[in-house]
Amino acid sequence: MIVAGTIGELDQFLAEARSSGKYVGLVPTMGALHRGHLSLVECCGAENDITVVTIFVNPAQFNDPEDLKNYPRDLGGDLQMLRETDCDVVFSPSVETVYPEPDLREFDFGMLDKIMEGHYRPGHFSGVARVVSRLFDLIKPHRAYFGEKDIQQLAIINKMAQMLGLPVEIVSCPTIRESDGLALSSRNVLLTPAQRENAILINRTLMKAAMKKDLQVGMLKKWVADTINENPFLELEYFEIVDRENLRPVSDMERAGEGSVGCIAVYAGNVRLIDNIFFSNFATL
Repeated sequence: MIVAGTIGELDQFLAEARSSGKYVGLVPTMGALHRGHLSLVECCGAENDITVVTIFVNPAQFNDPEDLKNYPRDLGGDLQMLRETDCDVVFSPSVETVYPEPDLREFDFGMLDKIMEGHYRPGHFSGVARVVSRLFDLIKPHRAYFGEKDIQQLAIINKMAQMLGLPVEIVSCPTIRESDGLALSSRNVLLTPAQRENAILINRTLMKAAMKKDLQVGMLKKWVADTINENPFLELEYFEIVDRENLRPVSDMERAGEGSVGCIAVYAGNVRLIDNIFFSNFATL
């Protein structure tokens, strides 16, 4: 496994792969890796000749300076984990390498970035689009792999690739969870033991909500809010039921298609956790 910090080092490795017609897969990450990330690397390795993993904490997608400051970083641990996978090259650049000049692009994704994460984190998805499009330009992957836990980000990146005419296949991979159901997240390490114990309520509430499809949307959203907020360790930021592809809010559960998904953001103290659930996977009680 090669570790590259500069574009020259990256190009030197990829030039041979490109000249020999090898398929290059990309797994973009912000580090603090866990089994969820490694599952993306595994999928990438199975479907491509070369697997590139990027580790870059992107300042452009943080609208809260404290969140950027506190985001967990462990490059040494990340590299050790990746050496046990099919990863061929790790690209871990500096901010100056990724953005040699200020990137002031603003992306208009229509309604996709106006709700949920986009509503509560203004400018977040323009920052995501900047860095992902920049990485796509530098690496020129045939495929790129993203987890379904960030379902809105997945929709945004698909839209961005379409808008910019980028010849890359966006591959979605299932959310990986702890044995008690908590979705794996780099932020989980920031939870106190009590917060971690109570955070399992998030997934349990989503699973129960998915079996209450006979309720009206407003009533179901209220039930989720009440259930989460009754726990003294948790505070709901949002719960929305949307179409998986276009993120349009679902107004009638009886008319909701197979692609409806419940998306949630919850604070456990200062730690913000997101998750989602596909309603089609559950039968009505």
